[in-house]
Amino acid sequence: IWLSSMAIRSSLLPLALLVLAAASSAAVAQLEIGFYSKTCPDAEKIVGEEMAKIIAAAPSLAGPLLRLHFHDCFVRGCDASVLLESTDGNVAEKDAKPNKSLRGFGSVERVKAKLEAACPGIVSCADVLTLMSRDAVVLAKGPFWPVALGRRDGRMSSATEASNELPPASGDVPLLAKIFASKGLDLKDLVVLSGAHTLGTAHCPSFADRLYNTTGENGAYGVVDPSLDSEYADKLRLKCKSVDDRTMLSEMDPGSFKTFDTSYYRHVAKRRGLFRSDSALLLDATTMDYVQRIATGKFDSEFFRDFSESMIKMGDVGVLTGAGGEIRKKCYAPN
Repeated sequence: IWLSSMAIRSSLLPLALLVLAAASSAAVAQLEIGFYSKTCPDAEKIVGEEMAKIIAAAPSLAGPLLRLHFHDCFVRGCDASVLLESTDGNVAEKDAKPNKSLRGFGSVERVKAKLEAACPGIVSCADVLTLMSRDAVVLAKGPFWPVALGRRDGRMSSATEASNELPPASGDVPLLAKIFASKGLDLKDLVVLSGAHTLGTAHCPSFADRLYNTTGENGAYGVVDPSLDSEYADKLRLKCKSVDDRTMLSEMDPGSFKTFDTSYYRHVAKRRGLFRSDSALLLDATTMDYVQRIATGKFDSEFFRDFSESMIKMGDVGVLTGAGGEIRKKCYAPN
């Protein structure tokens, strides 16, 4: 079932072009499509079948698993450092403030255990997380793209680095563009990968300052962010009673937060982006043009192709290959 659904989904895109994109990008990063073809030939099938069970049982996990991969790649590259637990002598990435709300670690361990049973010590946690994020998108009715493999796992993880390097939800386009550029990603990647906010939910503290703590033009403090649609802001204030409300969740793409589609861009175009970083996309000519184009609903296949290409690029950021790093037996601890 998994393979046939993948084949049907991939036929909607110019897959040959994506294979070329993945191959050329991977060559730079020393990754390879079919890397495990001799050492663990069923690796992708095992990940895909387990992911189908995970998402069938908990469809809302698609967003968090995609987010795990993002947060991994932006700190030390895509090396699974986000999965490592803190130790007595080190506070790891997962315990950094921006990562406190990350979910899906148990699902990664579950998939890794299946791979260890089939092919002990072969498939890295970094590759597992990269494949899981792709499959999460596909299972949420999004695009399929080929994933070049061969990443190895890092041994270091730093909460300080995570706090300093992750793109903040409150960031404007110049700041976000600078962070993305430091990872070899451009302005188009920024606006395209922001489309991942079509999946998932967010806790109030990540956006409630827009509802209660904005300074108005006359210097008044405590007004609603004027870049936020007032009707939408009123709905959010009913959910989030204060900046510190940690109990309530809001859908990042209201009405379709479990489905990968282009409705996120329609919300942003109507000034209903949840984060300041979403609203900021309307303040830059390049990103605004893209938001408004995709928001028409006439270019869904273009967005799916763009998202696939940007995910391929992001999945190659700072990877360890060859003799670098290791292949962890358990994703939460170095060997």
